[in-house]
Amino acid sequence: MNSFIGWIGGKRALRSEILAAFPDDVGRYIEVFGGAGWVLFGKDPTRQMEVFNDADGSLINIYRCIKYHPEAVAAELALLPDSREVFFDSAAQTDCRGLTDIQRAARSLYLIKMSFGCDRRTFATAPKIAGNISASFAPVQERLRKVIIEHLDFEQLIRTYDRPNALFYCDPPYMGTEKYYQAAFSTADHERLARVLHNIRGRFLLSYNDCEAVRKLYEDCEITPLVRRNNLPSVSTGEFHEVLISNYTKSQGNA
Repeated sequence: MNSFIGWIGGKRALRSEILAAFPDDVGRYIEVFGGAGWVLFGKDPTRQMEVFNDADGSLINIYRCIKYHPEAVAAELALLPDSREVFFDSAAQTDCRGLTDIQRAARSLYLIKMSFGCDRRTFATAPKIAGNISASFAPVQERLRKVIIEHLDFEQLIRTYDRPNALFYCDPPYMGTEKYYQAAFSTADHERLARVLHNIRGRFLLSYNDCEAVRKLYEDCEITPLVRRNNLPSVSTGEFHEVLISNYTKSQGNA
């Protein structure tokens, strides 16, 4: 199934390659930087533990509310007409005290649907109907039924769920694109992530932009280069070079 939202850095274009790189003998699956969930939603549900995490609290609130209260979110979303004024009012209200989690989730969804490039900051002038997104809530709720939803710093999450049979899929903000994300991520965070992943008992698969700094951080790991078209709205079209990085080979992962 597909994701129900757009998101900066979504993995729709690379999902097939990412899933193909997963080992077959995974005992627990942890998605560290969940975002739009393209990989989780493309992955077959299993009886093993599945964990979905993101540092963006408003995003995680959306997932939790749709998991437990999809009808209420849909009803609240239907009250928000499609207009520039409502868009900027919703942006100002998402962090206001007094809103319920459901009201907050509806406004966050509205901002995602009605913004240019899903940046939640810039009103898109093309006509859209934000309420149409609620048609996808039922399958999303079903897919999330047994998924553990977390809102933790990546290091705390990894240390909490690390086991020899764990697979951590990590899709951090790409180096040089951090400004597009509302959850802060610094150069020190890139380095901290590398340190944490190099010391886990389980396995990890990491997607990144292909650059010298990334390759240096993971020079002792398996690195697979990938090429796709660039979909960042502020960057001219052309090829975008990415890498998949892991601490295993596919044959080792399935041994």
